[in-house]
Amino acid sequence: MIAQLTGNVIRIEANSVVLDVGGVGYRVNTPLSTLSRLPEEGEKTTLFTVMLVREDDISLYGFRTLEEQKLFMLLTSVTGIGPKLAISMLSVMEWGELCIAVSSNDQKSLLRIPGVGSKLAQRLCLELGDRLTEFMVAQKIERTPSQDAITNHALFEDIQEALVNLGYSRADSRRAAERVIQANPEKTNAGLFIREALKLLSGEGQGNLRH
Repeated sequence: MIAQLTGNVIRIEANSVVLDVGGVGYRVNTPLSTLSRLPEEGEKTTLFTVMLVREDDISLYGFRTLEEQKLFMLLTSVTGIGPKLAISMLSVMEWGELCIAVSSNDQKSLLRIPGVGSKLAQRLCLELGDRLTEFMVAQKIERTPSQDAITNHALFEDIQEALVNLGYSRADSRRAAERVIQANPEKTNAGLFIREALKLLSGEGQGNLRH
């Protein structure tokens, strides 16, 4: 099993990256959160990978962290969640956010992921809830009351969807929406929030969404 690859980025595609490892080009399927953090073409990077072998296909799935790699394997252990859907889930939500949603039975957040219906969200929470709680403890992830207040803010969904419609990934849009609401929780002007979020996403605002 190929568990890790280090090589030069040959090209970045819509849902994958091709790495040159010792003269061999490996196509690695990745979530958008990983694609958005890859270096420029020609530069070196390391991905933690999972290789899935089927009768007519051998595919590699890559992640920037071991936590994402482990979560991907846990997700695909659930009936009804194949590798493509697991990648989609990790594209829409950061791995820590996804762990929190599943472990806290937050099915409303899970239903925002394309391909996840109410039955699958319920099964996911039922089968992985306890395991991801243990996983979170091991990774020292905690959910604070302020995080709930942010995502329940009246304008949170509007800000996030506006940014997605402008072409930003859902994961980056979610982080930007959370950041601007956290900075000004009492504000009620959607336009102001969106402008501040755009500054963050363009690198003009204070702070960095990548950290």
